[in-house]
Amino acid sequence: MCFLFPIPLLARYFSLADRMISVGANLGDPHTEAFGGGLFELRLKGADGIARVFYCTLVGKRIVMLHSFVKKTPKTPPKERRLAETRMKEVKNANP
Repeated sequence: MCFLFPIPLLARYFSLADRMISVGANLGDPHTEAFGGGLFELRLKGADGIARVFYCTLVGKRIVMLHSFVKKTPKTPPKERRLAETRMKEVKNANP
């Protein structure tokens, strides 16, 4: 996955990703949110702005990061969510 985040947001991503490896994919509010259908959102907030990373989980406690973007509007753009949902379907079909 290619990240185009400012350094503080990237550091926050790695910190939360390490925590997800240790305690599981659900970090709870304010760090993660379920979008339904197996799609989740990792929320990154820092002095440089706000970013989101969509992810899903697979059998065997695997966490797959699907799509990341820097948030510029209060609501998550539907285009970003659709892209993540498409990638999730591809991943789940490839890994039954």
